[in-house]
Amino acid sequence: QVRLVESGGDLVQAGGSLRLSCAAFGSIFNIGPMSWYRQAPGKQRELVATITSIGITDYADSVRGRFTISRDNAKNTVHLQMNSLKPEDTAVYYCSALIRGNTYWGQGTQVTVSS
Repeated sequence: QVRLVESGGDLVQAGGSLRLSCAAFGSIFNIGPMSWYRQAPGKQRELVATITSIGITDYADSVRGRFTISRDNAKNTVHLQMNSLKPEDTAVYYCSALIRGNTYWGQGTQVTVSS
């Protein structure tokens, strides 16, 4: 059984920073790509950033240059450093991981950016 647990969500003022973390627990071997998604109220879940097992990254245009995704393969963790936050970044942020052909999701962590 694989479980992903996110942390780090908070209320922050516009222009501020947050660092989200996600840890994978369970029977884990060779985690593939890990990603962060977000879902704002009334909107579909959208991909924010992805990082492969060898560190290749990709970002949504809306966060490129402000957010940085990283991972620690030894600790089975993925992080999202979010800088210059905007009110439109407000959402529930979810991490996901591809493990042995299955996609697993965390429970989500709330990020709220006040103007």
